[in-house]
Amino acid sequence: MRSGRLVLCVRGRVERMERIDGTGRTERGALPPGPGGRARPGGLASFAYTAADEEKRRGVRRMKTTATGLLLLVALVYVLATWAKNEGVSGWPGFVAAAAEAGMVGALADWFAVTALFKRPLGLPIPHTAIIPTKKDQLGASLGSFVGENFLSGDVVRDRIHSLGIGGRVGSWLAEPAHADRVTAELSTALRGALTVLRDADVQAVVGEAITRRANAAEIGPGLGKMLAKVVADGGHRKLVDLVCARAHDWLVLHGDSVMDAVQGGAPGWTPRFVDKRVGERVYKELLRFVTEMRDMPGHPARGSIDTFLADFAADLQTDSETRDRVERLKSEILGRGEVQDVIASAWASVRAMVIAAAEDEQSELRLRARASLMSLGARLATDERLQGKLEGWLEDAAAYVVTTYRTEITSLISDTVAGWDADQTSRKIEAHIGRDLQFIRINGTVVGALAGLAIYTVSWALWG
Repeated sequence: MRSGRLVLCVRGRVERMERIDGTGRTERGALPPGPGGRARPGGLASFAYTAADEEKRRGVRRMKTTATGLLLLVALVYVLATWAKNEGVSGWPGFVAAAAEAGMVGALADWFAVTALFKRPLGLPIPHTAIIPTKKDQLGASLGSFVGENFLSGDVVRDRIHSLGIGGRVGSWLAEPAHADRVTAELSTALRGALTVLRDADVQAVVGEAITRRANAAEIGPGLGKMLAKVVADGGHRKLVDLVCARAHDWLVLHGDSVMDAVQGGAPGWTPRFVDKRVGERVYKELLRFVTEMRDMPGHPARGSIDTFLADFAADLQTDSETRDRVERLKSEILGRGEVQDVIASAWASVRAMVIAAAEDEQSELRLRARASLMSLGARLATDERLQGKLEGWLEDAAAYVVTTYRTEITSLISDTVAGWDADQTSRKIEAHIGRDLQFIRINGTVVGALAGLAIYTVSWALWG
């Protein structure tokens, strides 16, 4: 056999050329010619005829030689027994000749049957011979139909999955810490791979568009109103008011001159300067006193006014259409700003980096929680028959759906693949694999024929002499 035989490997319905050498390794190649140097029809080739097949074929040849040798031996025995009988030897020559004659008939009949599978006996165009080369396509179609009817049946798949007890077995396996670690590592690798192949620009565009569309579709006024009303009712806003008052007081203390200069700068030009200064000082002192009292007096009237304003605003957000429309317009304006869109889009990069880092770190919270969840799920699956039933039901439904929906595609894969094989190569390969057993049929036919002939002759001799 030449190393580097060119074949066409059919994988599904996708054609891919490969070169197969004696080691079984493959590399890209070109379409091999068919018999006589012609291109193979439809671009399909037989399945590879390898060195291992050639070795098996040599074994078939040895068995053929043995079976043929046995036929010749029986024929020689027949000739000698018949000669002895004709020479007047009585008794045993008749029995031996009858056995040898029947053995030859059995051997020839089985030789014809075995040979007819792969080629035409003696090259004669006898009907129903060379079955594999001439009926290859029909055999492929029949095989596809057989598989579809007996293996790709929804009931068969359901029964098989149910008998396996997958739920309990998976649960017991997954409950083991080592197995949970292995699954967690595989999931982490898959997650990192998925995040790596995704294009950031595409994901950012999708995330930005999804968030914007969702935000525009949902009215936020009533929700904000309910949240604000609850915050006001619980007094949660008071700490914020305390903070603002404290900050305002500190700022006034540090920037008193600025405040007084601002007041003086706004005075009319005809007023005396000392009057402007006194007014500025007075305004600053009153403002500082007001802010100090608000900071130090929880019951200050201004604080009550803030509470009332916030409560009224919360109610307007929920019930007043004008207020709600204003909030929606403000929301649209904010979302439409380029800075906001950039922030939304850039969030993906941060999330992606965070997830990848967590997936790579064996001690990250993500992996530890995933491992704990897998072990917990495994423990439940191992003991909870109801959960086992749910899992097995899902698997049964999924498998039944696949085999019933895509049965035609699966069976056509078988028939189309067989149809693409070269008839002569297919016949040679099949003969290489089952030829030895078929030659044993020839040997058995010779032996059984001889025994049958001997039995028939013996019975005839006993009855009629």
